[in-house]
Amino acid sequence: MFTYSTKGTCSRQILFNVDAENKMHDVRFIGGCGGNLQGIARLVEGKNIDEIEALLSGIRCKGNTSCPDQLSKAIAEYKAAKAAENNP
Repeated sequence: MFTYSTKGTCSRQILFNVDAENKMHDVRFIGGCGGNLQGIARLVEGKNIDEIEALLSGIRCKGNTSCPDQLSKAIAEYKAAKAAENNP
């Protein structure tokens, strides 16, 4: 499970898994607006991480980010970590 610590949102962390086909699974937000974040988690379940990243990037709420935007940043960090892992 990949863990991302959010910045500038009510949620504190985002946890998720990515399968071998780059599909997102088991998304959980720690903190934040429970109903909205459960909805986001269900909507992205089984979707390609590149599509999710592009779709959610740049959504604003309070401040200059949002929980969906933070999920896009979490995906970017996940992809960077995977690339570094594959190219030591």
